[in-house]
Amino acid sequence: MSVDLVVRNCTVVTPAGRSSNAGVAVEDGTIVAVGKSDRLPDGDRTLDVDGATVVPGIVDCHIHNREPGLEYKADWESATRAAAAGGVTTVVGMPNTDPVIDRPEHLELKYERGETSAHVDFQSYAVVTSENLDLIPELDEAGVLGYKIFLGSTVGDVPPPSDGEIIEAMERIRRTGKRLGFHEENGEIIEYYTELFKAEGRNEPIDHSHSRPVIAEREAVERMITFAEGTETKIHMFHVSSGSAAEAVARGKDRGVDVTAETTPHYLWFTEEVMHEKGNPARIQPPIRDADERDRLWKIGIDDGVIDCIATDHAPHTDEEKLVDDPFGNTWDAISGFVGLETEVPAMLTFVDQGRLTLEEWVRRHSTRPAQVWGMYPQKGSLQIGTDADFTVVDPAATWTLEDRHELHSKNCVTPFEGESFTGKPVATAVRGEIVFEDGEVIGEPGYGTRVVVE
Repeated sequence: MSVDLVVRNCTVVTPAGRSSNAGVAVEDGTIVAVGKSDRLPDGDRTLDVDGATVVPGIVDCHIHNREPGLEYKADWESATRAAAAGGVTTVVGMPNTDPVIDRPEHLELKYERGETSAHVDFQSYAVVTSENLDLIPELDEAGVLGYKIFLGSTVGDVPPPSDGEIIEAMERIRRTGKRLGFHEENGEIIEYYTELFKAEGRNEPIDHSHSRPVIAEREAVERMITFAEGTETKIHMFHVSSGSAAEAVARGKDRGVDVTAETTPHYLWFTEEVMHEKGNPARIQPPIRDADERDRLWKIGIDDGVIDCIATDHAPHTDEEKLVDDPFGNTWDAISGFVGLETEVPAMLTFVDQGRLTLEEWVRRHSTRPAQVWGMYPQKGSLQIGTDADFTVVDPAATWTLEDRHELHSKNCVTPFEGESFTGKPVATAVRGEIVFEDGEVIGEPGYGTRVVVE
């Protein structure tokens, strides 16, 4: 018996444990065997990874691919090229594009663009506003992965619904069986401090951070958990940035609310001192917090298990929009967000090397759990027989520094991780049995990636 692809001589790691001198066999894009290398069938192609580690394909459920409408920043091709190079096999695009993904025809446009040019598999959220509550069932029928509400100001200025409309949206979304996620910052608090700081002439990068205080995040988390408790709706908190917000999520979980949460490598890696060191290139929403909030995010979110998922909020902008040539210029002239698809795996592997979490815990949060939260498991996020042959090959011991951000594969590549050093990196990426990244090169063809179908 011969199969399409056999990966040999690796350590296979899943949340359940690890197996050395192991491998994976693939036929017709699905996994047909996982076991000891010498017991696997022959393959038409053999990938000998020489002792590297193989994990279920990394799932990033929070990227801004910018298409349709903002392709000068990024598009499906450039975002998923970066994903492939970063060891990410499935991505989920955010809905604040032009047009916004708020109705079935806009969702279908986003899918069509992805089918034409994506390197890895993908899905999309739909935004909920005051204008499209009646379209929630139609978006479900069109195959949307889940829904999102922006509670605070964000790129694209998508206005939030009123609290009453949010409760109505929750009732309708509950009937679809899908999950509703939030950009969880209280918009009124942010607007107050933004206008106050501008009037006072406070325009340094750290002032942007302080205009979006932790209480704005924590209040939004607690309010949405209260609404979800009353409507029995499944909800998700995107990009949790603080220990205070993680504590609020923990309280919701303790009350039995179906609330899940994600954080990002940049909230776990940096403190707000990065705003003094690197300025507007590190500007993001919610902002990077102080050391106390970062440490509590680690303790409550990671050590105590409150955070379900790791994602990036990958958000490309041009150098001009990020004030790269004037990083400490007027922060109100800058835009928030930066890229992360090619640094998320190295950052998390660095934490593993530091003993902050195990390989198994990393895989659970960065592959298995995101797929479960958003209804893609076990098709994604597992190495089970009969599932998609998505896997990421990593070298956990590789030491390197991102010397030049222009080495990244994104169309725009501003990142505060430039100059940072890592232990660990992806060395190969496979999507449905096809190697799309190997030996430092993206070798997959645009358009190979396909939409993940969810019930």
